[in-house]
Amino acid sequence: MSRRVNFQLNDEQLAEIEQAINQSVPPEVRQRAIAIRLLHLGQKPEAGADVVMVSANTVWTWHRRYRQDGLAGLRDKPRSGRPNKADADYVTRLEHLLEIDPRTLDLPFNLWTINRLRWYLAEQTHILLSYTRFRALLSKLHYRWKQPNHDLTHLQDQGAQETTRAIWDWLKKTCPSTPPPKPSSSLWTKQA
Repeated sequence: MSRRVNFQLNDEQLAEIEQAINQSVPPEVRQRAIAIRLLHLGQKPEAGADVVMVSANTVWTWHRRYRQDGLAGLRDKPRSGRPNKADADYVTRLEHLLEIDPRTLDLPFNLWTINRLRWYLAEQTHILLSYTRFRALLSKLHYRWKQPNHDLTHLQDQGAQETTRAIWDWLKKTCPSTPPPKPSSSLWTKQA
């Protein structure tokens, strides 16, 4: 059984398809518009499918969607998927935890790492996100974990630091600076 379908477009539809090919942002709309234009130019659906590298049934589906809904029919429809584990309550708890010191919760550490935060939230909410998903969530919330710089100056003896600085300054002034040795241009040396 052969399908007899009129693939011809009127001037308005052709202009719309041409504009979609040249200016559409979603690449799938451009690809589908090219297939519709090829049908208009007299190509069979199988030949058009070869050009845009899909099956002939896919081209038929695109044509049917275009006839029903116009250019909007060539866009991808929203896809259903698994609901996000990290609901609004989870995100609220996460943001609250990031603002407080872990020691206030009687935890044995004073910095949140990604895994500590992830496991603590899992205990509290019974939702354990994978490391990758948790990092993606932090990134989506515009948080960035940075290794802290440890500063031990408060533990150093200030008098000893001043004395060392004075000696160092005196050495810089009194010792003549000798030029560094001339670098060799080769790793190979000639034996005598």
